[in-house]
Formats: sequence, structure tokens, C-alpha cells
Amino acid sequence: MKMARAGSAAMALLALAGPAAAHPHMFVDTRLEAIFDGGGRLTAVRITWIYDELTTLMSVTDGGYDKDGDGALSVAEMEPLQGFDMEWGEDFLGDFQISRGAEKLALVPGPQDWTSDWKDGHLISTHVRRLAVPVDPATGPLVLKPFDPGYYTAYAIIGTPEITGRSDCTAQVFEPDLTKAQKALAAALDEYNPNQSLEEMGYLMIGESYAEEVRLTCGD
Repeated sequence: MKMARAGSAAMALLALAGPAAAHPHMFVDTRLEAIFDGGGRLTAVRITWIYDELTTLMSVTDGGYDKDGDGALSVAEMEPLQGFDMEWGEDFLGDFQISRGAEKLALVPGPQDWTSDWKDGHLISTHVRRLAVPVDPATGPLVLKPFDPGYYTAYAIIGTPEITGRSDCTAQVFEPDLTKAQKALAAALDEYNPNQSLEEMGYLMIGESYAEEVRLTCGD
């Protein structure tokens, strides 16, 4: 997760985080909406990100966006924050994946139809990820998975995923297998030399092991 215009405080934390920490530093509640076309094919997923209070506070305070200091952001104060997390670099793929069996389905690069908001101490954004090729779920269950490969950000799926365009689909949220995740963490830590610098070490690529997922099935 890269907050493109939300200020440098969160980015300072990002720079300090190293593999030795082996845990996320940003927490994002996530809502998902599966969108189907008239032919019953999955064409897009609308994703909502609700940032944790600490990340929100640091970003708002560092950027000086709360002009009147009342602890809330008005419509006018939110204006400079529109699209605060939607300017994605080439190396950021959106922390989201759709798969069918072992196949990872291609997504149109970048976010579309995004919104930005603030509510009850949280920065909130939504965006749409479109599939490069719409897919018929009858060809196999689809798995929707929000995760940061480097595990700097932890995504928690909240609420029941919405389904738009079909009435014969179910969406179930599944927790990760923590035993397997801990083994992946241990294996990743074994690869690092304590004499390496933070830049040399980079991030532990264990985010998918700790990811929750939605399994989407349609039809009989």
C-alpha cells in the first residue's frame, strides 16, 4: 500500500520497517463488491479501504489537512486529499488478486472510479479493479484476495462481500492457515543475514500467507 499524497509520516514508518519486525505496520479494513455484467460474467471488483486511526492521524497531522484543528475533516479540508492513495507507481499492483484454481486472472492496470472520504477518524477510499477479460464463474470458483506481498500492510475483510448483477452467487470469507503462515515466516527469516542493512534485506514476502480471502461461487 502506497499512500501517494497523504504526507511523509506514514512513509517514514515504511522506510524504517525491516524484516526483523516481521509484522505489519499499517492496518486496512477492506470491503469487496463483485460486479457482474448482463451475461453473468465477473467484470470488476469494487474495493473499499478503511485506514486505521494511527495511519489516518499521522497522515492528516503531517500534511496539515485539519486546518481548524477540530479533529475532523470537512468537505473543504478533504479536497487536497482526493485521490490520496490512487497515484500508483509501476511497482505497486494494487494489493489485490483474483484467481481461479492455480490461474491468476489479469486485471486492468491501475484503479478506476475512485472516491476519497473521511469518517469517524478514518481515511476511506474506494476504487474499482476491472478484469482484463470478463470471466464466467461457472468455469470454476473464483478467489478474491487483498494482500500486500511484503506484509507492510495487513488487510482485514469486513462485512459480507456484496454481489451486484447476479442473484445465484455466494461469497464466503476464509481465514488464512496460521500454521502454514508461521512456517512461511520462519523460512523467510532463515534467508536473511543479520549483518545485512535494511536496504539489502528488503521485505519479507509473506503477505499472501497471512491473507484472508473471499471464495465466490455461482449457480448450482
